[in-house]
Amino acid sequence: MLDYTRFDAIMAEAARIAMAEFPGAGNETTAWRKEDDTPVCAADLAVNRFLAESLRDLLPSAGWLSEETADNPDRVKGGLLWLVDPIDGTRDFLRGRAGWAVSVALISNGRPLIARLAAPARGELWAAEAGRGARRNGLALKASTRAAFDGARIPADATMRLPPLVNVPKPNSIALRIALVASGEADVAASTRLGYEWDIGAAALIAREAGATVTDALGGQLAFNKADPRAKGILATAPAIHRAATDWLAGRDDRLRHN
Repeated sequence: MLDYTRFDAIMAEAARIAMAEFPGAGNETTAWRKEDDTPVCAADLAVNRFLAESLRDLLPSAGWLSEETADNPDRVKGGLLWLVDPIDGTRDFLRGRAGWAVSVALISNGRPLIARLAAPARGELWAAEAGRGARRNGLALKASTRAAFDGARIPADATMRLPPLVNVPKPNSIALRIALVASGEADVAASTRLGYEWDIGAAALIAREAGATVTDALGGQLAFNKADPRAKGILATAPAIHRAATDWLAGRDDRLRHN
């Protein structure tokens, strides 16, 4: 049985470590480009080190998969896995914007069992457990119930026109975009980029537990702790518009990228 009080204390400390280097709070961090030309910073690694030690101590039987740790293929042999993105939305973090989060999910036999998104610059902790609903700052979440696809709200840059959808402010973190569907502040969140499980694991459970429909970008079922941890994008929507959103998303790969 997981100690939830201790788990949430670990998330709070991870958030504190990130905020201590957050430029938006007047602090400094060091940043560079990885081999795939995506940004990473010292805060990513500091949070990753803390979570690796703390979560493994919390649940030693679980494997580990994180954006900032070399993958160990042996992780697929176990039923439990910690799935971690120490800072999802590093670009917003480095710009001093609030659209980033610490994303942690506990995967059990290929499916998210427990999820947390700490977004301290927004003053938010998102949480979910399979079969027990989802919460933001302790308040129950209810996903969008929109029935019409035309006019549905999608987190997107103001300069990106995506008719027939309506843009709402977009955090850089794909996890937070998915979470906005869970809270009813958006009706659609999508990425067609061939991303990674750590980008979406926690948010997918939060959105699903709030009542949203969550699939890959093709409408297929999501699976986690695969030997190849890449994911075929993500699509989280109000249930009634998921089919229309899947049809609309087809062919728009270069217009809805996780960037």
